[in-house]
Amino acid sequence: MTLSRSEQMSRIRGKDTSPERLLRSALWKAGLRFRLQARTPHGRPDVVFPKAQVAVFIDGCFWHGCPEHYVRPRTRNEFWSAKLLENVERDRRQTLQLEAEGWRVSRFWEHQIFESLPEVVETVRAALEQEQWSPPISWRVVRVDAIPGEGDMEQRWQEELRRALPQRSVVVQRSTKKWKRTQRPSSSTL
Repeated sequence: MTLSRSEQMSRIRGKDTSPERLLRSALWKAGLRFRLQARTPHGRPDVVFPKAQVAVFIDGCFWHGCPEHYVRPRTRNEFWSAKLLENVERDRRQTLQLEAEGWRVSRFWEHQIFESLPEVVETVRAALEQEQWSPPISWRVVRVDAIPGEGDMEQRWQEELRRALPQRSVVVQRSTKKWKRTQRPSSSTL
């Protein structure tokens, strides 16, 4: 039985996803205690450290415009372009508002949880402990245009989430590649 696109999309979870569960488990094993989706002045991050004012978001590669793994849908281009831009603008607004109120915001791509969980845990630990912590640059795909007559080539427009860097453009071949999900790290690697 083949599901319609709408049925497929309706089955995507918004919280308690496998990347969230994996990160929470690793943070807990590392001795870091947190709240889940606790209310902050601007939204409900996936993981919250209220006393330290650290908010952790796990962004899906498709929904939030990952520069490495975003795949442009081939149908309903206007709808999906607007949806992507809306999500990126909400991420930017939430992040900047929280940071303006003294919060430290860590945003990770879902593939980072699967590929480099120990580094993600250390980044969260640094946000909690280091006085001079600053978040890494975070580029987001905001628009993708197919290049007519060029087969599967597309132009990807990207913006940085926090800083007022100029928009950048890259021309790449359309890809549906996914990251390799590695096995869960053992507690000895965390």
